[in-house]
Amino acid sequence: MRLLIIEDDEKTARALELGLRAEGFSVTLAHTGEKGFSLLSTETFDIVVLDWMLPGRDGIEILKAVRARGTQTPILLLTARDAVADRVLGLESGADDYLVKPFAFAELIARIRTLLRRSAPAEPLRRQIADLTADLETRSVRRGGQRIDLTPREFDLLVYLLRQPGQIVTRGMLAKDVWRDVSRETPLDNVIDVHIAHLRRKIDAGRSSTLIQTIRGVGFVLRAEPDV
Repeated sequence: MRLLIIEDDEKTARALELGLRAEGFSVTLAHTGEKGFSLLSTETFDIVVLDWMLPGRDGIEILKAVRARGTQTPILLLTARDAVADRVLGLESGADDYLVKPFAFAELIARIRTLLRRSAPAEPLRRQIADLTADLETRSVRRGGQRIDLTPREFDLLVYLLRQPGQIVTRGMLAKDVWRDVSRETPLDNVIDVHIAHLRRKIDAGRSSTLIQTIRGVGFVLRAEPDV
């Protein structure tokens, strides 16, 4: 997820950047309203954390300008102004949420994740590649019409691969997104390899085509074509 922080206080901006990177976000910083507006005009972000009081173009001006041109990117407004009238102004100017300083970082993360869930398109409840299907609602898997029993972790791993068919998925991506190990302080490569091996055995054993393939030294890929 690409996240833009527009915050003129360098200490605050740096603390937010470090914390959000640790949560798995790709973070871009802008220390002025003009720089932030320029980035929003030329690049695409999944969410914006915007300070109200900025040198030059302030947060309300940025909100009104980006909303006027149809930008739908979720924007969380940060400010020390906590009067009801200020909150109303921020929300009516186009903010999706409003957080008063000082705030707990845990609350910021919770609000960001909530905004991302609201803005995300509904995920299909059924994923398929070749003759392999996974039902996300019932957490059931079939290949060629035959039911395959997976552990909860194996199911999550398979769905992660199904969400990006034909794309190489690294062990680092799996550690962060499936095992939720952002820091990777504990080596998970062997654990991941074992789970991939178990999943491949259940999905591909006895089949004429192999769907889960290893890209040596890089990671794994789920694709219908045989590895050649």
